[in-house]
Amino acid sequence: MSATLAAIPASKAQYQQAGLAFWMQRALQECDHASVEFAADPVHDLRVALRRCRSMADGLMAMDADPAWKQMKKAGKRLFGCLGELRDAQVMKEWVERLGEVDDPVSVRLRQFLSGREGQLKLEAAQALNHFDRKQWKRWSVALPKRAKKIRTGGVIFKHLALERWMEGYELHRRAIRNRSQVAFHRLRIGIKRFRYIVENFLPEQHTAWSNDLKHLQDLLGEVHDLDVLWATALQIKAFPDAESRTQWHAKVIEERTRRIQDYRSRMVGENSLWQAWRADLPTGAQIEAAALSRLRLWGSLLDPGSKHSEHVAELALQLYDGLPARGASEAEWKQQRAILQVAALLHDVGRSRKKAGHQKTTFRLITQLKPPLGWTGEAMRMAAAAARYHRGALPRVGQKTLAGFSPGQRAAVLRLAGILRLANAMDAGRDGRIRRVHVQSTESSLLVLAEGYSPRDRMAEHIAAGRHLLETLCRRPILVKPLRGKPVRQKPRLAARKGQPIPA
Repeated sequence: MSATLAAIPASKAQYQQAGLAFWMQRALQECDHASVEFAADPVHDLRVALRRCRSMADGLMAMDADPAWKQMKKAGKRLFGCLGELRDAQVMKEWVERLGEVDDPVSVRLRQFLSGREGQLKLEAAQALNHFDRKQWKRWSVALPKRAKKIRTGGVIFKHLALERWMEGYELHRRAIRNRSQVAFHRLRIGIKRFRYIVENFLPEQHTAWSNDLKHLQDLLGEVHDLDVLWATALQIKAFPDAESRTQWHAKVIEERTRRIQDYRSRMVGENSLWQAWRADLPTGAQIEAAALSRLRLWGSLLDPGSKHSEHVAELALQLYDGLPARGASEAEWKQQRAILQVAALLHDVGRSRKKAGHQKTTFRLITQLKPPLGWTGEAMRMAAAAARYHRGALPRVGQKTLAGFSPGQRAAVLRLAGILRLANAMDAGRDGRIRRVHVQSTESSLLVLAEGYSPRDRMAEHIAAGRHLLETLCRRPILVKPLRGKPVRQKPRLAARKGQPIPA
């Protein structure tokens, strides 16, 4: 082995838990092995290495918006897909040996066809391997593992991502059990694979407990798919000389397929199924909301060059929100808008990762392109993006695309949240955390904001005077900002007495 390539871990557990750097380097090594004659085992090993890299990229892309993840995944996909057709032909040859006799006319016809097909696919695989940019892959193998180290595996964030995959897989399971079609079981196999890859790569504790079952289930459904493809191929090439041979082969295929489906059902159907055992170890209730916020906070921190500023602005924005009149919102609406404000504040500067001048529009685009994590809707993410869009710069105007598609109530909420965020951002315009906390007092004629660390005699006051304009317009009252003297009374959120009741102003 080349000295630049990672050594193979000694134990199976170490091998399974090897990191991205190992698998990216391993993929280059397996390229050399496979290129000799594209035999079944080297082709399989290369696909395993590529699949590991691509599945890690798939999980990390949910946390890190660096475009290199998508580029690496796409580069590996081209070679992986080409090798997949070759691997399918090689696996079908193995099934022919298992199901048929040596001199069986059907076996002979299938072997001839698959051998010819394998030869053609080896030529195509060689061409794909020649076009595989190994120099770029090597550069990624240095840069991407460094980014991956910023994200701690095994925590609630990856449990939250695993829960998303679990829910997708479980829905596919229900469909497959209900209609029992080949397509449904094929999609179920893919769903379980995606769940397995998150567990395998990012949840070492769960992987230790679940790996054998996950691999067995994937193998079962993979073999069901292999049998379906083999039967379809035999029909396509007209491999059966007569009705009797067709009936015999069909009986063999159905027997093997049914046995595997029954094995799957015995493990995965019912209250004590593995589906339910896995679900019990993943987030529930309030944990889902907290994990979603943690994911969004991490995503923002990897983009935002000033994430400490954004964290501080989020704290100030929530203090302002909690002290302002709720204007008759129900408890559920109040909580939802508070969560939207928090996310908007945490992510308001992610656009700076792409450009500094006029980054607000880039921020809006990045947030709206982000797939909403479990517990969030696309609509709520758009509201957060719109509020973040107006945290500074030009004021929102009627007819702008940013506000299009919202109902009148949603638009009013977005503008109010933007006004709060705009004032909070102005309070930390110097990015020095000088204003440590705020306290809001509401009267009929004005809103008084007492700010610890505020001085009316420096440039901070100029920023705040400009930043409060939007919120003043929406509240229809002047906002007075004064220094906070002494320790304020703790400001409590304005929650309703009973769920569904309006929150008093």
